[in-house]
Amino acid sequence: MAPDLPGGRPRNPVLVLGGGIGGLTVALDLARAGLRPLVLEAGAVPGGVVSSHTVGGLTLDAGAESFAVGRPATAALIDDLGLTDRVVSPSPVGAWVRHAGGAAPLPALAYLGIPGHPWAADVRRIIGLPGSFRALLDRVRPVRAAEGSPGSLGALVRQRMGRRVLDRLVEPVAGGVYAADPDTLDLGIVAPGLPAALRRTGSLAAAARELRGAGGRPGSAVASLIGGLHTLVPALVDGVTAAGGMVRTGVRVDALSASTAGGWLVATDAGEFRADRVVLALPAPASAQLLAAARLPAVSAVDVLAQPVSPVALVTLVIDDARLDAAPRGTGILVSARVRGPRAKALTHATAKWPWLAATAGPGRHVLRLSYGRGPADRLPGDADLPGLALADAVDLLGVPLPAGALVDADVVHWDAALPVPRPGHADTVATLRTAAAPAGLTVVGSAVAGTGLGAVIGDARAQARTLIDVVSSTPAAG
Repeated sequence: MAPDLPGGRPRNPVLVLGGGIGGLTVALDLARAGLRPLVLEAGAVPGGVVSSHTVGGLTLDAGAESFAVGRPATAALIDDLGLTDRVVSPSPVGAWVRHAGGAAPLPALAYLGIPGHPWAADVRRIIGLPGSFRALLDRVRPVRAAEGSPGSLGALVRQRMGRRVLDRLVEPVAGGVYAADPDTLDLGIVAPGLPAALRRTGSLAAAARELRGAGGRPGSAVASLIGGLHTLVPALVDGVTAAGGMVRTGVRVDALSASTAGGWLVATDAGEFRADRVVLALPAPASAQLLAAARLPAVSAVDVLAQPVSPVALVTLVIDDARLDAAPRGTGILVSARVRGPRAKALTHATAKWPWLAATAGPGRHVLRLSYGRGPADRLPGDADLPGLALADAVDLLGVPLPAGALVDADVVHWDAALPVPRPGHADTVATLRTAAAPAGLTVVGSAVAGTGLGAVIGDARAQARTLIDVVSSTPAAG
């Protein structure tokens, strides 16, 4: 560790601002490399969107509840933490989609809603014969050298497979996962391997098959942990501290400024900290505000991190009704924005999705999670009214007349900055920001730069940690 500052406060080689999954992952790798990072988290508990709450006597995920197995970074981190034996796959009953023409099981072989076999019966059921004929043109259409990169997910799908695939399959999936219209999503962030797979295989369907992998029901391309995904967080914190790092909660960061003695000064409500290098693992607005004071050359951090954010409200219902034992919509249902009626963009039947949770809840007791928020313009009722709306939406989406008396308990959790919407070109502007920030001793991680999803955030954080370890290990501490 670097020499102490006057007054006994140590100077940290690396200070990590933000104790979400991105910040904790960076801190773990830095600590294991002997750099003893200090993590400052404003909240009472670390973890960010990977958190828990208690509803109806059950400890449940309050934010993220699964991770995509197609991006190996999360599974690799779980392995590193010794949690591999707790990884579980969802029930194989599959998920559904509610589109403008009705409701149906999602196609078995699809990637972000893009069908791997457009002529398959489960695809024709959703997009119809005209939609499947149009999607088949993808097989014979030449692939342009620059197709899909850079650009939006929606533009690529519309171009190659047509509007019905986009409106009835991709849009509900993108809305459920990213709370955004696919036309606004940067392909390089939400599906970084898709353009290369398209050029390699010669069709979007073949690329979807390659990226999705063979077999399984829709929804099976995710996994979680027995007890809930939130159990990853204490394991991460224990890993950081066991390797010599430190995680402090309840510390709000107010300002970042360059130190005249070298390195950075971080002003907080718990005092001032000095570090040779700083990792910003904060929501985009907070990182942008702190980086603005750094006056980075050739780039405006405020502009780079100013992508829209989709606020999300998650309503968890615990219900006693044995009619839900039949899992009428499998593990849950994604809802197109073009559907009239329900306001929810997705419903997860958690006790149908996770056998361990069904066993914990007991016979006839069910957990439903309904997600709301399709962008900043979507005005939702207040928290007092959201459980009633969620119950009415659950009745509509599941086709089961659940009475108000069946509701055991409910909770509403808001995530106002958890789903940034990466616009086309975002990946390139982030690369420019990092090139400007690195010489100043600043690193930016988290969903603000990496995109939504644990795999994206963890993979990016570990890549940045490797770079930082190389730099710090070869650079004498300032002062």
